[in-house]
Amino acid sequence: WREMTERIAFWVDLDNPYMTMTNDFVESVWWSLKELWNKGLLYKGYKVVPFCAKDGTPLSSHEVGLGYRDVVDPSIYVRFPITNAKDYELPEEAALLVWTTTPWTLPGNVAAAVSPDLNYVLVDSEQGPVVVCESLVEKTFGEGTKARDGWSKKGCDLVGAQYEAPYPLMELDRPGHRVITGAFVSAEDGTGIVHIAPAFGADDMEMAREHDLPVILPVGADGKFTSDIEFLQGTWFKDADKIVVKDLKERQRLLKKLDYEHSYPHCWRCRNPLMYFATESWFIKNTSVKDRLIEKNQTLDWHPAHIKQGRYGDWLNNLVDWALSRNRYWGTPLPIWECSCGHRDCIGSYQELAERSTTSLDPKSPDFDPHRPYVDEITLKCGECGGEMQRVPEVIDCWYDSGSMPFAQLHYPFENKEAFEQRFPADFICEGLDQTRGWFNSLHQLGVMLFDSVAYKSVICHGLVLDGEGEKMSKSRGNVVDPWSVLNAEGADALRWYLYVSAPPELSRRFSTELVNESARRFLGTILNTYNFFVLNANAANPDLAKANKPQDRDSLDRWVLARLNQLIKEVTSELEVFELTPAARKLDAFVDDLSNWYVRRSRRRFWAEEVDAFQTLWECLEGLSKLLAPFVPFLAETLYQGLYGDKGPKTSVHLEAWPKADESLLDQSLLDNTEVLQKVVSLGRSARSESGHRTRQPLPEVPVRVKTTEQQKALESMTDQLLEELNVKSVRFLGVGEEFLDFDLKPNLRIVGRKYGKLVPALKEALKSADGKAAAAATAAGETFAVEVQGETLNLEPDELLIEAKSPEGYAASEDSGYLVALSTDLTPELEREGLARDVVRHVQELRKSSGLEITDRIHLFVGGESDMLSQTLKEHGDTISSETLALKLSNGSQMPEWVHHKAEVELKVLDLTFDIGLTKVSQEAGL
Repeated sequence: WREMTERIAFWVDLDNPYMTMTNDFVESVWWSLKELWNKGLLYKGYKVVPFCAKDGTPLSSHEVGLGYRDVVDPSIYVRFPITNAKDYELPEEAALLVWTTTPWTLPGNVAAAVSPDLNYVLVDSEQGPVVVCESLVEKTFGEGTKARDGWSKKGCDLVGAQYEAPYPLMELDRPGHRVITGAFVSAEDGTGIVHIAPAFGADDMEMAREHDLPVILPVGADGKFTSDIEFLQGTWFKDADKIVVKDLKERQRLLKKLDYEHSYPHCWRCRNPLMYFATESWFIKNTSVKDRLIEKNQTLDWHPAHIKQGRYGDWLNNLVDWALSRNRYWGTPLPIWECSCGHRDCIGSYQELAERSTTSLDPKSPDFDPHRPYVDEITLKCGECGGEMQRVPEVIDCWYDSGSMPFAQLHYPFENKEAFEQRFPADFICEGLDQTRGWFNSLHQLGVMLFDSVAYKSVICHGLVLDGEGEKMSKSRGNVVDPWSVLNAEGADALRWYLYVSAPPELSRRFSTELVNESARRFLGTILNTYNFFVLNANAANPDLAKANKPQDRDSLDRWVLARLNQLIKEVTSELEVFELTPAARKLDAFVDDLSNWYVRRSRRRFWAEEVDAFQTLWECLEGLSKLLAPFVPFLAETLYQGLYGDKGPKTSVHLEAWPKADESLLDQSLLDNTEVLQKVVSLGRSARSESGHRTRQPLPEVPVRVKTTEQQKALESMTDQLLEELNVKSVRFLGVGEEFLDFDLKPNLRIVGRKYGKLVPALKEALKSADGKAAAAATAAGETFAVEVQGETLNLEPDELLIEAKSPEGYAASEDSGYLVALSTDLTPELEREGLARDVVRHVQELRKSSGLEITDRIHLFVGGESDMLSQTLKEHGDTISSETLALKLSNGSQMPEWVHHKAEVELKVLDLTFDIGLTKVSQEAGL
């Protein structure tokens, strides 16, 4: 656990953990229990509780919530023959038809409950007439089944009807096996008649108390039937289902059996099915503070927000008393001592225990242990009768321990009172969604009951990690991913980043190593490449960053990226303050893309020219990023920080830095808005180029552009040079705001016009081919009709009667979105083709440089050879540009590769049907040139 915690960069104090078994922790828990005792919230009661027979202990309701599993149980319909049928105007052979999904509980049956308000009728079955709820007849017996005429009664009129016990094997201490009413009986499932077994159901036990029914408990705490039920003796309770069903069938009591899939509670420790079991237990009467718990829940900042009123709000609305005690050996002992006279006391401290003990006791001794069996040997003198008091044998629910951690880890109130008051309530906690009924719940309940306060202010519930197909991970399915395999292959930062950006924490998400790799490569790889670009160029240029201009006096590209950085600081801070981790991460992602693919790409020549402002600006961006990334990808953030500062940083670690604050003076909103428009237009231009089929390096003659407002057009006009460079075009033509540029193909919507115009439809198709597409598009956009002449008749077509498909005008490739339009002229001249070839030469030289292991700052001598007139002319016209872009100090051309070439490649440009050779050598490798 320690190794995983450190590897994943989960920053907690592993050297000083709190442990719930320490003496100090236990004493604080005892103090809290004494507080509840003094408030009258601790009591012992005989109740039906969720019980794990394998572990031999009851469970609390929130523990039950952790262990539900889908299972298939028998759903049976059982006849209970009525013994006083004539009293209810029924034939002697009539029976109640009872439905249950727990056949094993039938030996504990003492009553049958009906709804007082539902109608009950008599239906003929294969085994004779049976009484069922009228609205459930067809659901029980099939469509078309009719009830007997002449008999129908309200449930309240069936009260007192007696029936043969399904298993009359035990003597009763009071009348049973009779019909009673219950408000919980509904007409949703079954037959409208519910079998009552008080020993195995909380509602059933309440019915027993209300109607003075006997309680039959034929199952022991070990989950096995006792000798009272001879044919089931020693049988595990769930295994008894099959035996009971078989017995009922043989005795002709079983009318029907189906399989019933439902969610059934299992022990969260041992995963065995629970049984609801009547036993004596200690309870916390948290229902007495239910309204306060609900009120305080309204002040919590839940993420996702719907948990407040939904999953957790529902839990509090249906609160039951907390089953506190456990019949186990290990755990925090329940500090209650009782006397044979009936008097009980709760001990709240070791000092009190020592003072009350009948034998000498030193809690400060290293040998003192408050756990079993030692604490069981301590006896107290009864304050009522003077007799000897023994500790009760139970320990407490471990979830009570977990809910005590805010104060018990500090040994409050015995020590560290000021420290506790400073820390409580916690600002933030985070755990899985299942903890709404676990840790979140125990913290909240104890916070309110002990301190009348919330225990935390904000909470994030995170979802499940699913496999790559979206299925829940399970060892039995073999789809569990070993986290170490991911960490070793991809790294902790990659795993962390994927979990941040793939979906908000509260949602479950698909997981696979491939998805983590993709996330890491795209984001983390981009950051590292940007950092490496800075380091390589800075080492080559050795710029004096102290000589950089103030940010306000730098190039507009510098001012823009610094504005983006400070905008990012504000946005990420704002998102994190409201625990919106995924939006914050995605904003970081967008900035890194802007930094690399806009700022650095557009500034490359400035770095090569050793402009100190460019170096300083990029340094500031990377330094700011290292701080913003620290909570997300801590290892990469530390790498950036240490790399940028060396051993001269203001702090020894980025994780000791203060969180960055935005410099409002650098937030040039106008520059940000204008560049955003430019980026939008460039993005559309790239889409249009993709449609045109022309490669990115091929210059094009013209780009008509339309934006949404005149202000945007003016801003774009001031950035014309950047637009031309980004789109690789020679000129820009601004269209008027709202001016239509596209052409449109018009077709009739046959589904509508076919019925309306009938025989005119073929002629309408032809007429639309030559109609004014732009006018039609404008009319439909305005919700108006479009008039077209067909065989001398004017047809006014409604907007939904036309199908309009936009298309680029001849000689252009266009892209349009949200009012923006960019169109590229696709007509090429020989001059443009040669310029495109020059760019291709540059690209292939750069690839050769990389494959040859050259650093990006290395100078070279370059040879480009071939017998093409186009290539020769290209080198004459664009040789200087090629040399500048490739850092070539010398460019040679010819038909033979020179001897000084160390690295060479053959290039084939299929788009130009051209083949040529390139060769280069690093200047320091070559002598004599």
